[in-house]
Amino acid sequence: MRTTVRRHLGKVVAGTAIAVAATAVMVGITLPGTAGADDTGGGKGGQSTRQAAGQQGDTTAAVQPGVVEEAPAEGTKGEGRDPLTDDEIARVEKIALDRQQFNASEDVDGDRGPQRLGVDLADPAADEVDDPDGPRRAVVSFYDYKDDTLVTKTVNLDTGRVEGTGTQHGVQPPLSAAEQTEAASLLIADPLGAGLKADFKDATGKELSSPDQLQIAAMIYRAVPGAQPAVLDKCGEHRCVRLLPKVRNGPWIDARSLVIDLSTRKVARLTG
Repeated sequence: MRTTVRRHLGKVVAGTAIAVAATAVMVGITLPGTAGADDTGGGKGGQSTRQAAGQQGDTTAAVQPGVVEEAPAEGTKGEGRDPLTDDEIARVEKIALDRQQFNASEDVDGDRGPQRLGVDLADPAADEVDDPDGPRRAVVSFYDYKDDTLVTKTVNLDTGRVEGTGTQHGVQPPLSAAEQTEAASLLIADPLGAGLKADFKDATGKELSSPDQLQIAAMIYRAVPGAQPAVLDKCGEHRCVRLLPKVRNGPWIDARSLVIDLSTRKVARLTG
């Protein structure tokens, strides 16, 4: 028996050896290196082994199937430095975007209202860092395509008031999913998107007609002197995009030479 077990242990990895050892204890087998004075199991060693096996068997029999519990429901309000809840985000956006700003601005599709970029938990003020009861604040970012302005507002979640507003030109934060989708739509509809559509058809055998057929990554493009046609000279002041499209469950398509100006809704090919 020892020889058989030894050969078996020599062929398996350490994890399996542990499993074999555990099984051996359950059935009362004495493995090499654990044998006591009584190899027949008639002595104390054998009795202890049998007792351990009985106890192990009882424990194993008592084990119940695992149960996956649902995640606890998210509260309407976080505490301290907790991430913003969905309710807080919705509330902050409503507070930050007043009717006047909504009517006077445009999103990436040209509809009324600025383009929402994101909502983040704001850092506490210097004198509130160690205060566990300090107010929670959120910073909301919008992009107004009507005049290419980045608008940020700081909202106090405790008082429900806007405590600060900032406007900047020439600042281009990362693109939202809606902006990436619109950039892809413009490229697909433009004559310069012919190469993208041809590559897509080669990869899938199907016509490319919608951004939903792609997985899209994107990056902001800024004008570099002498490295683009004149139509892209304002990229950086305008919101310009280079796409990195990928066939869903398929290959990447190289579209890096094409730039979409979301502010003017024009597509151009880099020349430099």
